[in-house]
Amino acid sequence: MNVFFEESGDFKVGSVLSQAGEAYQVEMASGKRNKVKTKDVMLQFDKPSPAELMEQAKAIAAEVDLDFLWEVAGEEEFGFAELGAEYFGHAPQPAEAAGLILSLHAAPIYFHKKGRGRYKKAPEQTLKAALAGIEKKKQQAIIQGQYAAELKAGTLPASMQNIVSQLLFKPDKNTIEYKALEQAANEAHTTPARLMLSAGGIKSPKDLHMARFLFENFPKGHGFPELPVPAAPAGLPTAAVEAFSIDDVTTTEIDDAFSVVHQPDGKVRVGIHIAAPGLGIKPDDAIDKIARSRMSTVYMPGDKITMLPDAIVDAFTLAEGKTCPALSLYAVLDPADWKVISTETKAELVPIANNLRHNTLDELVNEQTLASGEGDYPRKAELTLLWGWAQHLEAGRMVKREAFGLKPEQNNRVDFNFYVEDDVVTISRRKRGAPLDKIVAELMIFANSTWGKLMHDHGVPGIYRTQGQGVGGWAAKMQVRMMTQAAPHQGLGVDQYAWSTSPLRRYTDLVNQWQILACASHGVTAPMVAPFKHKDANLFAIVSAFDAAYAAYADFQSNMERYWCLRWLGQENAKEVEAVVLKDEVLRLSEIPLIVRMPGMPSVARGSHVKLDVLRWDEVDLAIETRLQEGSITLPSEPEPELDEEEAPADPAQPTEVDAEEASLASEAVVTEPGPQ
Repeated sequence: MNVFFEESGDFKVGSVLSQAGEAYQVEMASGKRNKVKTKDVMLQFDKPSPAELMEQAKAIAAEVDLDFLWEVAGEEEFGFAELGAEYFGHAPQPAEAAGLILSLHAAPIYFHKKGRGRYKKAPEQTLKAALAGIEKKKQQAIIQGQYAAELKAGTLPASMQNIVSQLLFKPDKNTIEYKALEQAANEAHTTPARLMLSAGGIKSPKDLHMARFLFENFPKGHGFPELPVPAAPAGLPTAAVEAFSIDDVTTTEIDDAFSVVHQPDGKVRVGIHIAAPGLGIKPDDAIDKIARSRMSTVYMPGDKITMLPDAIVDAFTLAEGKTCPALSLYAVLDPADWKVISTETKAELVPIANNLRHNTLDELVNEQTLASGEGDYPRKAELTLLWGWAQHLEAGRMVKREAFGLKPEQNNRVDFNFYVEDDVVTISRRKRGAPLDKIVAELMIFANSTWGKLMHDHGVPGIYRTQGQGVGGWAAKMQVRMMTQAAPHQGLGVDQYAWSTSPLRRYTDLVNQWQILACASHGVTAPMVAPFKHKDANLFAIVSAFDAAYAAYADFQSNMERYWCLRWLGQENAKEVEAVVLKDEVLRLSEIPLIVRMPGMPSVARGSHVKLDVLRWDEVDLAIETRLQEGSITLPSEPEPELDEEEAPADPAQPTEVDAEEASLASEAVVTEPGPQ
């Protein structure tokens, strides 16, 4: 005797060897023996053989007309044998019965299973809806296949043209478009991003990186609505100074300028003048909401996304030839010992006489020319005096750093500036700590520290950057945090440090500017009129949001700098490059700030120079593959400060833009975007 039975949702046949109680011992065609309960047996038959029956049953099942079968089925629950008699017109033979069972089991939209071998036909409306769904899926599969074929042929389907970023970065995986993209990528053995590049959905790897960043950080677009330009309050006094700024040639958001006035008593009054959009923009107005949503200007080589609309930047930037609203910090100095005798903060209009640019002055203004008095350049006398004070300020900070238990700053590291024009990149080296850099950096540190103290002394909260003693080694100790109360910044060697000198491009600085203006205008009553009070939830929210945005922007800038480094390799047709060992398997190319990892790199001293063969690079993945040239290792003749233990990056994608006043910190990144101060 043979049996046709159900096992784990599948139908099988076999020959009965024996029966014991409610179970059969069944031998399968493979020779395997199974124990089958009698309740699972659907049919018992002698002929044909089990294999023949299963073959015939499958053929019969393939020919069953499900629509007709559904029509002849009654409304009540039925057994397969009953329906078989109606459908075949006679009591079904074993192969017919088995074929019918296979058909019923495989058509759940037509027949609902009610028990072992028992079914009930689906209601008419339910069946129609299910059939419509199946037809829809068939049509979608056809369309999906057409889309996939177009993508593989290098054509972007019309339905995908407006949703490219959505498909790549946050897809709805149930859509035809995404399924087609995934199907085409799998069949072409590539990634969706590369397929989209080949199909023209994304024009270039650069546009791919930009699109990802904009999708994640500017989902509503990075343009600005039309807004009226706010004006500074009437009646501001005009300062009797001739101020000048020091910036890169690409800088348009000129936040800071300086002035020097010699007084009759031999003292000198140095002015640090900061653009004052806080005089026009008010908390919670339309412009403030835009600035707060962005938190910072986004920098990348060759481009930027500003925090404020161009018209507002133009209204408050410290442009040459204009008299600009500014928040000024005046320090009266004794040039004999550079002692600060007094400081004063005021809002005023400041005439800007010069916008000095690094690209025209860096060769003329250096330590030698400043010491000897050689050369002829704008604001020579003022720059010479500020250089003397900057050196004194730096020396004072170094004493404070040592008191905090930190090593001296390393000032002879190298910065790299990126310039992009017509998709051609120029990367230039620039030694950190050059006089013009140091003048700006030291005066900004002085202003941020002085204004941080001003807010603290007046009982007004602000946004401070702090860096204190920690646990867990150097990395924990040097971590910079943001707080709403004054605390030391050990890395800079100051007792407090509040970002306040870049209000055109950093929202924290704009917030602090409002608080400082309240202190300058209202004195002891400042806590009552300052926009933000102690333990203000809004202030805490700003700190949190700024940290997140600034980190995302820094990562993006780092990625774009890495992209342009790879582009530079292609421009220069670089097959062989020199590199310096930073730490273990981490190296940096000598000519550009491209970090590479060399798995299996021999253990050599940091600072060693090597030659690498460039094998390949990928502008999509931002990856590079190199090979160490045998015998090319040159050991350093002496330790290189720029390769100090504290500066070796843990991740190849670390470098990013930093502020001049924090550029010397090992805890900050080492590659700068030209311009912003």
